[in-house]
Amino acid sequence: MSLLNPFSRRPALNTASILLVEREEEFQQRLAEVLVKETAVTLNVRLAKSLPLPAAHEQSRPRIDLVVFIINLTSDLSLQSAEASLKYLDPEYFLGKVCFMATNARNAAIPPERLDALRELAASLHCTLLFAEDQTADGATNASERLLTILKVAAGLVPMTTALYLSNLMMCTVPSDNNETDFD
Repeated sequence: MSLLNPFSRRPALNTASILLVEREEEFQQRLAEVLVKETAVTLNVRLAKSLPLPAAHEQSRPRIDLVVFIINLTSDLSLQSAEASLKYLDPEYFLGKVCFMATNARNAAIPPERLDALRELAASLHCTLLFAEDQTADGATNASERLLTILKVAAGLVPMTTALYLSNLMMCTVPSDNNETDFD
């Protein structure tokens, strides 16, 4: 199994491809259905439980412009699966072509350490961290709107804007342990 490379294929005109990676596939299917309704661009939506992708379909696979790891915070296996999948991405993907999407963040039953671990992972990779509400009807719609904005930039469909620039604006940061500010 080879690394998934963002520049292995040429981009297609007015086309963007997104790969949604989720272990449980609960929110992934609803999000994909909302994404394909986009009509301004031709959108290829690919679904995977984890990486690496099968090598058998490598020749017919389109260029992947954005990889989204959907992490259900109520499941520890979801975060572990995403962490294990990261090693199958070419390092060039981390230049604005990877983001994390957390679901169930409002659930009181999730341990705060899991959310902290996800924030630290996103910050260490300089990736965008989005939160999605998967329990409401509008959750997938709102998440898809945010993803489409990022995807269009990552695919090069927005003039004068690059994915690296956008990821710097939306990058997840973790505050330092020292919360005291010294103004002297």
